[in-house]
Amino acid sequence: MTYDKYFSADVPSFLRSPVREIFRKVDLSAICSFAGGYPAASTFPVEDIKALSASVLEKYGTRPLQYGATQGVPELREAIAARYGVPVSQVQITTSSQQGIDICSRILLNPGDIVLAHYPVYLGALQSFRSYRAEVRPLEFPEEPVSSGNPAPKFIYVIPDFNNPSGETMTLEEREGVVALSRELDCLIVEDSPYREIRYSGTPVPTIRELAPERTLHLGSFSKVFAPGFRLGWIIGPEELLEQIFVCKQALDLCPPVYDQYIAAEFLSGGALDGNLVKTLSQYRERRDLMLSLLEKYMPEGVEWTRPDGGLFLWVTLPEGVDTVAMYDEALSKGVAYVAGSFFYPDGSHRNTMRLNYTFIPREKMEPGIRTLAGVICNALNIK
Repeated sequence: MTYDKYFSADVPSFLRSPVREIFRKVDLSAICSFAGGYPAASTFPVEDIKALSASVLEKYGTRPLQYGATQGVPELREAIAARYGVPVSQVQITTSSQQGIDICSRILLNPGDIVLAHYPVYLGALQSFRSYRAEVRPLEFPEEPVSSGNPAPKFIYVIPDFNNPSGETMTLEEREGVVALSRELDCLIVEDSPYREIRYSGTPVPTIRELAPERTLHLGSFSKVFAPGFRLGWIIGPEELLEQIFVCKQALDLCPPVYDQYIAAEFLSGGALDGNLVKTLSQYRERRDLMLSLLEKYMPEGVEWTRPDGGLFLWVTLPEGVDTVAMYDEALSKGVAYVAGSFFYPDGSHRNTMRLNYTFIPREKMEPGIRTLAGVICNALNIK
């Protein structure tokens, strides 16, 4: 039986994730994987979660086991509002930060609408924008005023802190440029900020939401600072926009996971999050430094990489002419996985780049993995 005639007109716009395809086919424990965006399992506060699970039931009874409010349980919204200095009315809980991206796309985009994005673009965001048949264009700052004859974008999408995939952080001047452009174009800003708390060097920069709260939807996540299995995130934004998100979310999942929210609320309001972050930042700083030293040790001349102040990733650029998509099968056959950088560009360009994650791979696998990857790159460059 052929099913094509039953699919909606949106289906051809769906974009497959190469990372998820890897996970379908490969046992990550059997290779040196730099591919996924996984946090280190050693940072998960297992003992805290055990204790909180019991205390939540003791404190709230059956409430965490019942349906909850679409906006999120009050306790978690209040804890997030207190942490980030906003009214509770400006906080919406989401079922993961990825849902935050998708629900912003769902309420704002029509087919053919334009999204300006800071390149390279997080793949999950590209998947969402494409699924609503939007056109993704690079974020650029024109020297002349934007012509009124050109169609205005619906919103600008950026990950200002420790960008996925590049690991880079936008300067204050760049953030102010985004705000100025959004005001000139009269469009919104979706500030995706799942990594902001994962800073282990450098000086924090104000969020774009702090610079332009009236036109920014700020997305946060517990996945990188608590545990991704809880699938919890949040949106901070103007109440008028959150009201539409509230109505839309009712049709998606009614409410975020209630039991998980109560545990996260206790974890956040009781101070355990900050204590766990100390451990997390120490581990990630060490892993970042180890990867940087190994890249210096093994990579051939002409290979460059970013040096992130936080987050989970760094970005490797190879000499022109090297194709990391074509090179991938050889790398995987030798037990190393990465994500080709071209997947983070709407046009599939920049095929000489790759994203490496340094938080998930065990320390003892880091050196053999980088050494093997360097060997594959040398083969591509015909270096003996």
